[in-house]
Amino acid sequence: MTAQVNRGVEKANGDPAILNGDEDLSAPIRVLIADDHALVREGTRRVLETEADLRVIGEAADGAAAVSEAQRLRPDVIIMDVAMPITNGIEATRQIKALMPQVAVLALTAHDDDQYILKLLDAGAAGFLLKDVRGRELAEAVRAVHRGETTLSAAIAEKAQRLAAARAAQRGTEGEPRPPLSEREMEVLREAARGLPNKDIARRLSLSVRTVHTHLGNIFAKLGVGSRTEAVLLALRNGWIALDETSRDGPAD
Repeated sequence: MTAQVNRGVEKANGDPAILNGDEDLSAPIRVLIADDHALVREGTRRVLETEADLRVIGEAADGAAAVSEAQRLRPDVIIMDVAMPITNGIEATRQIKALMPQVAVLALTAHDDDQYILKLLDAGAAGFLLKDVRGRELAEAVRAVHRGETTLSAAIAEKAQRLAAARAAQRGTEGEPRPPLSEREMEVLREAARGLPNKDIARRLSLSVRTVHTHLGNIFAKLGVGSRTEAVLLALRNGWIALDETSRDGPAD
């Protein structure tokens, strides 16, 4: 069973949810649950609805329904099972990301298989958790991906980054054009690629945390993504950042 969570930089009406780097903290995080098992959907709903800042706005029993409900409801987060009828969760993620690139995806699955997880990330998932996760951990993961943060083990993150870098190397110099980011935004993205939290990025670049948040929001919007994971993997695939820049022990600015 896999769940996917998406963070939007748009509200349900399509207006920006981040203005000058500030999220509307008074609004609950809107969640869509997609799973072909009714009992799982019910249990997930109960867990999330005990949290005051989370609100389940809909459910879907297969991947195709998840895509259509995502378009109709415009959730901030989608929790989606991967092994579903009609359209599986990986393909549903790919379709949702194509239609709503601002949505980030969190995978919650019983299958701890590297290649399976890498396929999810390649489809646009922002993170991954195992099915046996505790309710509070799931709630925290929803909040994390809603902030554009990553919920991946270090080992999986490293494998995904190496795969993206390898694709860039195979393509050579015939890749994408220069990134549509300012010099400062590239500095923030490099620090984010190292897995640093906003407060550490702010300290290293002599910025306020609010300014870092603003830059990340602008990066997501310009790249058409909804999370750090997607932004970093896109930058690696296109050769905009080097693999050694993703390590906390990598070259300093």
